Order: sequence, then structure tokens, then C-alpha cells
Amino acid sequence: MIPVLLIVVPLVGGLLSFFLKNDKAVRLWALFSSLITLVVSILGLTVLKTDSYLQFRASWISSINASFSIRLDGMGQILCLLTAVSFPLVFISTWKSEYKKPNNFFGLMLLMQVGLMGVFLAMDALLFYFFWELALVPAYFLCSQWGGERRIAVTFKFFIYTFTGSILMLVAIIYIYLHTPDHSFDISAFYNTSLANKSESWLFWLMFIAFAIKMPIWPLHTWQPDTYEQSPTAVTMILSGVMVKMGVLGIIRWLMPVLHMSFYQWGDTVSTLAVTGMIYASLIAIQQDDLKRLVAYSSIAHMGLMCATLFAETQSGMQGVMIQMFNHGINIIGLWIVIELIERQFGTRKISELGGLAHHSPAMAILLVIVALANIGLPLTNGFIGEFLMFNGIFASSVTKYYIAFTVLAGITIILAAVYTLNMIRKVFYGQTNSVTMAGYSIRFNEKLALAIIVVFVFVIGLYPKIFLNITQETSEFILQKADVTKLFAE
Repeated sequence: MIPVLLIVVPLVGGLLSFFLKNDKAVRLWALFSSLITLVVSILGLTVLKTDSYLQFRASWISSINASFSIRLDGMGQILCLLTAVSFPLVFISTWKSEYKKPNNFFGLMLLMQVGLMGVFLAMDALLFYFFWELALVPAYFLCSQWGGERRIAVTFKFFIYTFTGSILMLVAIIYIYLHTPDHSFDISAFYNTSLANKSESWLFWLMFIAFAIKMPIWPLHTWQPDTYEQSPTAVTMILSGVMVKMGVLGIIRWLMPVLHMSFYQWGDTVSTLAVTGMIYASLIAIQQDDLKRLVAYSSIAHMGLMCATLFAETQSGMQGVMIQMFNHGINIIGLWIVIELIERQFGTRKISELGGLAHHSPAMAILLVIVALANIGLPLTNGFIGEFLMFNGIFASSVTKYYIAFTVLAGITIILAAVYTLNMIRKVFYGQTNSVTMAGYSIRFNEKLALAIIVVFVFVIGLYPKIFLNITQETSEFILQKADVTKLFAE
């Protein structure tokens, strides 16, 4: 019941939004729909967390053994909660933003939520692919119709990248389906499939490229900074806070347990790419003068750490990634909220043109500093919990020969993150005001509310992470058991 409602509520909300012509009415309806989805997600984590409420299965395309199978496992609960929390935060924080044809904008936003929920819930490979594509279509129209001056070229590049990855993944899914024992798309059939090593190797790369593009992992990242810069900020929040997690989930749920031998064999290669991308993105972020591009490159570094941790194949690392997916999503949405209100007030995102905002907007400065420090993993914040578990997981790895090198190099990016984050805070919020920032800014109630909610998450998870650790433990143990290659060597 819960998984069905997580898809149906935003679907109905999105479709009805297209018929509402009044700006305020469609905003209220979109917010109301997203809040109902949030309530459903919370119910699935609390009073209705029994198996009978957390899964649903129905016949879909019976001729090819494809079913409408959806279920909330531990990772799904975390990611569906992230999705359910993110949309109300986005709608509240951008309440005063104006859009042409707002009914179409909010309708597409809610349909994008449908696609995201479906990806996080799907337990059938064909259904997973269906929702994967469904999430992409609204994102394409949102970016191309409400984006910046270069939106057409940038959106085309975004579409080509992601659609190419989708086609590669579809080829891999069909091949694996044809080699399942009962020719089924069900996730259990995929987990029980035995493939030759040569087949596994190229299948691994087909699927990994699709997931790496979505995250994105260097060198498949070039679509991301431009897309984040040109998209309307509300869309950028969802792209960076939620949609990139589709790639991480794909690796954990559909790559690691299915092609576990190739996952092990190519682990050092992929980890090298991920760590290289972390260093590269961090150095580029230091040089950025545009706030949006700085946060975009910061996100590449964070996703690279998650990728490297997954290939370490450790319990603490796996749980760290699952928790950090939520933490990164919440924190980066907080950063985008501040960037949005700065750009709307002062008409610029350039760090060199800003300064002294804390003199006139101390509340915004305090909230931004808390979120920014959480983003670089300051102790007692949510970011610290996730990063500590991930670094511990990489260092404790027994499947990689270069665990010390990966840990050290990844650790360097923490220092680099502190450099560009603290530098941004210093230049934007402190120092003297100038002709651009002289008028100051009074942060609105809706913006304070959204940022305050994020700050609550920052400290609650930072001080009491056991809530999420309990949710993710069973799923992480199951995935690692399925991906364990030591039993193959024993044979």
C-alpha cells in the first residue's frame, strides 16, 4: 500500500496541476500534494512498516514475465524519504519565484517525483528502466523551457548523455533477462543468474556507464555543471539533491549483487576514476567565481567518494553511503536555497561581486554557515557521520589492493572542500559591503522555514545517526552477502 501511494499521490497531483490556471492555486496544490507524499513516506517508516504495507506486486506484461513489483527496503525508505522531504522544501523555498505557465511547471515537477519514487521502489528490472526514463522526460522539459539563456544547447547535451546511458543499460538488462533461469525481469531472478566472466565484464561497463553518467563520475561529468547552472534553481535542487542518487541506487541494487565478480575485478579501476574525479572537481571548485558552478563541482566530489566507497565492499562503507545519500541531498538543497535568494536579490551569483551579506542578513549567514559546514563534514553534523563511515569503509576494505592510497587521496579532498567552502563563506558573507550588496537582504519567512528544517536534519542525524543506521543495516548486509566473491574463490 505505501509504495503504491508514494507513486499515485504525486502522479494524481501532477496531472491535476496541468488543469489549474491560477498561479497561487497551483502552488498550493503542488505543496499540498508533496506534503501528503511526505506523510505517506513517514507512515512507511513508523506505524505501517510491516512487510504487508511495504510491498506491492501485480501482473504487468505477463508474456515476458515483467511485473509491477515495488517494495520499500531500507535503502528505498531512505531515498523515498529524501524525495518526499525535498519537494516541499523546494516548493516552500521558491514560493516567490515566478514561472511562465506555472501549472505546467509544477505539474512536471510532480511527475518528476513520480519517476524518482518509481526508481527507488522498483523490484523488476523492466519497471526500473521505465521509471528511470520517466524521471528524465519531465527534467528535460523543465530545463529546456524554464532555464537560462543557453538552456537549449545545455539541455540537449544533458539529454544525449543520459539517454545514451539509458540505452546501454537497456541492452544489459535484456541480455541478463535472457539468461535468467525462468526468463524473468524480477530482481530475484537477476540475483540468481550465472553469467560467464567475459559476458559479465562488458555487461558491467554497460550498466556502470549508465549509472556513472547519472551520478556523475569523472570523466562522464561534463553535462552536470552547465545543466545545474542553466536550470531553474528549483529544478537544480532536485537534480543535485535527489536525481543523482538514482545512479548510486543503481550500483547498489542492480550492479553490485548481479554482476558481483566483475564488480570485484573492476573495483580498483573504477575507484581510481572516482578518486581522480574527486581531486579534479575539488581543484576546479576552488577556482570558481560562480556560486552555482562551485556547488556543482562540489557535488561531483561528494558523489565520487560514494562511488569509491561502494567498491570497497564493507558494511560500514555501505551504510555510510546510504546515510550520506540523504545527508548530501538535504545539505546541497540548503546551499541552493541560499544561492537562489542571493541571485534573486542582487542579480548576480559571482563571488567577486558579493561581500558583507552577514551585516544585513545575519540569519541567512548563520543558516548558510551551518549547512556549508555540514557539507564538508564538520563533527556533530550529519555530513560527518556519513563521511566517517565511508572513510572507515574504504580503509577497512579487503577487496582492493590500494585501500591506503584511495583513503589518503579521498582525504585530501576533505581539505580542499574546506578551502573552497570557507573561502566562499568569507568572500560572500563577511568583509565589507559594496555597491551591489549595500542595500542588504531581509530573508523571507518561507526561506527561513526551509533552511531551519534543513538545519534540524543536520543536527538530529549528526547527533543521533542510529535512526538511519537501523533502517539501512539489513539491506546493506543483504547486498554485501549477494556481492561476496570470497565464496567463489573458496570453491
